[in-house]
Amino acid sequence: MASYVVMEPPEGGPEQAILVRDGFALLAFIMPFLWFLWHRMWLEALAALAAALLIGATGTFEGWSAPATVASLCLSLFLALEARNLRVAMLSRRGWREWGVVDAANRDEAETRYMAGLLSDEPEARRETPLPALRETPGPARIAGRASEPALGLFTYPGAR
Repeated sequence: MASYVVMEPPEGGPEQAILVRDGFALLAFIMPFLWFLWHRMWLEALAALAAALLIGATGTFEGWSAPATVASLCLSLFLALEARNLRVAMLSRRGWREWGVVDAANRDEAETRYMAGLLSDEPEARRETPLPALRETPGPARIAGRASEPALGLFTYPGAR
């Protein structure tokens, strides 16, 4: 089963919602610059192009050909793994709201589950109700100056987005 992040537009109904599949983007691995341009992610495309040109220029120096090749593959792998998360972030910057995450076998089933969730009363109430504030942990368990959330998105929690 795949996970789909449902993004609702700032204006318009749920029929214009975008479902972004979470996971590896093969086309972003092969040609990240064009993948970002296709999805109208201008800043990300510019950053990917600049990084690729910098790595390519590094590869022209004597003895840096192999490290530049490895760095290029690492950059492509990173962009392929994070491309869809960057798309969700881009939509959020443009005012789109994250409705939630839908687990489904394919895109059609994800759309069906999203529409079914809109028709039921439970997701509506869940979306309108704010989450309770986190309380500070008393005593030595709380380290001064540290945030209580995961660092760099390395850890995920079930149902959290």
